[in-house]
Amino acid sequence: MIAYFIITALRLRKAVTNLTQEEFIEGYRKAQLIDVREPKDFDAGHILGARNIPYTQLRQRYKEIRPDKPVYLYDQNGGKSARTALFLKKKDYTQLYHLQGGFRTWSGKVKSKK
Repeated sequence: MIAYFIITALRLRKAVTNLTQEEFIEGYRKAQLIDVREPKDFDAGHILGARNIPYTQLRQRYKEIRPDKPVYLYDQNGGKSARTALFLKKKDYTQLYHLQGGFRTWSGKVKSKK
């Protein structure tokens, strides 16, 4: 079991770059910002400019994400966005970044549906 976690951590390190909120803010406006949470969570509040492609729909919708541009991912805590990055890496996406700590740690601008 421990070996599984170590191998997964090593794969993640190769697939995705973890960014602090400050680093994330520096680059996400020039990239594709993808929220992989479910629509109800996205509607309750998301980072301004984000597109919602839920992790549960990723296999059907990943082609909506351009492989030639940086992809900035986030979810609530960071786990699903990391798994999303592993999936996209297998599909030959190379510029993958995710928000360390996820949306729960975000203190920047947020938009919500009323």
